[in-house]
Amino acid sequence: MQPPLMQQDTRKLLTTGGAIFGTGVLAALLMLTVLGGATHQGPHTNSGWLALMIAMGCLPTGALTLALGLAKLVGDLRRG
Repeated sequence: MQPPLMQQDTRKLLTTGGAIFGTGVLAALLMLTVLGGATHQGPHTNSGWLALMIAMGCLPTGALTLALGLAKLVGDLRRG
């Protein structure tokens, strides 16, 4: 019987990283379209500023979590 190509914790890292990164992308898109847009001085509305703060927190965290998950996936594939 073949061992699974991806371990359970690798799958969890990838799904969590994807969800966090997706939340950041969604917040950034909402800030630019629905919540009043942004100029070089920042968003126009309070909701836009909140969406910017969410995007600034989620995008780097999600990208790093996805990078960790992808590196772990490569290690799992090499081992298995």
